[in-house]
Amino acid sequence: MMITLPRSGRLQGRLRDATGGGSLHARREPVQIRSSTGPISTAIRVWRSISVFAVAARALLFANFCLLSLACLMALLATAEVRAADAHAEPAPVAGEPGTASPTVLVLGDSISAAYGMALERGWVALAEQRLRRQWPGLAMVNASISGDTSAGGLRRLPRLLKEHAPQLVIIELGGNDGLRGYPTPKLEQNLTQMAQLAKDAGAAALLLPMEIPPNYGPRYTDAFRQSFRTASKSTGAILGPFILERVATDRGLMQSDGIHPTEAAQPLLVDTVEQAIVDALSTAVEPG
Repeated sequence: MMITLPRSGRLQGRLRDATGGGSLHARREPVQIRSSTGPISTAIRVWRSISVFAVAARALLFANFCLLSLACLMALLATAEVRAADAHAEPAPVAGEPGTASPTVLVLGDSISAAYGMALERGWVALAEQRLRRQWPGLAMVNASISGDTSAGGLRRLPRLLKEHAPQLVIIELGGNDGLRGYPTPKLEQNLTQMAQLAKDAGAAALLLPMEIPPNYGPRYTDAFRQSFRTASKSTGAILGPFILERVATDRGLMQSDGIHPTEAAQPLLVDTVEQAIVDALSTAVEPG
């Protein structure tokens, strides 16, 4: 028995009719994914945005907190340094300032004040400083004395010394070498006057310690020499002190072999001689501490 199959063309036509003229292969439509616009998606996006801003805000707040903390720490350190500096700093002396317990005394002299023939700390200036500190605990004596110096030399050096040390008192112990050299007394008087005036202009009190010369220079020169100190003191308002060697000059045991310079043993007597004059001069500018 034979089975006759329809022609392929007819079979294909019937298949087309059965499938609506389409192909036997299934169509593949492109899949489109559409973003959802529902309330949930919107809420998620809002939450994410809020989270980003919150993180940024927290980072900014933290940065500000760190900067503020650093600024506070630096301020505290600066305050601590200032307090430490203030605790260790000593007030600078101000020329002529009343009430200071730390005056500066400038001694402008020759070999008598420069402790000729001995250690400087054994001389009368160092010893006077120790005594005066009982009344002015912070007192400092600046010894600017030079052996062999004259009134002219002291006048040249004084402006720089006044600027450097700003003293409340200037003690001028010069003139002895002028007299021994026969220096003209009018010029000596002029130099002494100018030094006392410079001290006054700088706001310091001035104390002149007069010198004496041997009588063999003749009474005329000796009297004129002595008068130079008096005139300089009167014209400037400087205090005229005593002759610093008056207690030792005629005692050979208290003078060195040259007969001009006092020995180390004589130095306390020099202090005894001029101490009250220094106290009086200091009292015009400062008060005891």
